[in-house]
Amino acid sequence: MNKKLSIIFLCLSLMIWAQKPTLFLIGDSTMSNKDNPEKNPEHGWGQVLPQFFTSGIEIQNHAMNGRSSKSFRTEGRWDKVEKQLKKGDFVIIQFGHNDQKLKDSTKFTNPYTQYRANLERYVTETRGKGATPILMTSITRRNFNENGVLIDTHKEYPLVVRLVADAMKVPFVDMQLLTEQMEISYGPEKSKTLHLHFKAGENSYYTKDKADDTHLSRSGAETVAKLAVTSLQSLNTGLEKYIK
Repeated sequence: MNKKLSIIFLCLSLMIWAQKPTLFLIGDSTMSNKDNPEKNPEHGWGQVLPQFFTSGIEIQNHAMNGRSSKSFRTEGRWDKVEKQLKKGDFVIIQFGHNDQKLKDSTKFTNPYTQYRANLERYVTETRGKGATPILMTSITRRNFNENGVLIDTHKEYPLVVRLVADAMKVPFVDMQLLTEQMEISYGPEKSKTLHLHFKAGENSYYTKDKADDTHLSRSGAETVAKLAVTSLQSLNTGLEKYIK
């Protein structure tokens, strides 16, 4: 009898595990996992996201450096995600940085045509698997002018994300707005700590001066992840159940 009960409990445990939802992240370097996280100052905000979630959900970060809404698909990266998608899963979609690359035909997309169509297709295919898509605008770059005004570099791309989210009724987080507010609150100098600013020899990971205003330091990634989580908590998608 005990043996039978053990088998039943094992089967039930396996069934529960099989139903465990997954949060998939698709995007670019600002979200991606970085090598040597214990030594590397650079972190993607998706890399630190798991610390804000319970063990009730699995997180798979498929974001990759240099990818656009176009190249992420043509390289087969979306195919790997789509094959795993099941009912109850979630997909955060955040592209834009590399869709702007006019000199790279493998990545560039026209914001109002190809880029929009790509976002719509990710949304449709996610929903087709019974999963929930969540659209996000790109995080802003630290780009202050001589007057201390933060200047946008993403142009039409964030607007198109907003348009798609509105037209297709997709849960949406305006990371551009949230990170603009973050950068402005820190100011031109203190905001450097959110990114990668080091003099040669200041950090053993860099042999030369480093001044990167696009990518994030660990503290920057954690700050951005907190902004994302706070917004995700208010969307009422079901994902909030797994946020600590």
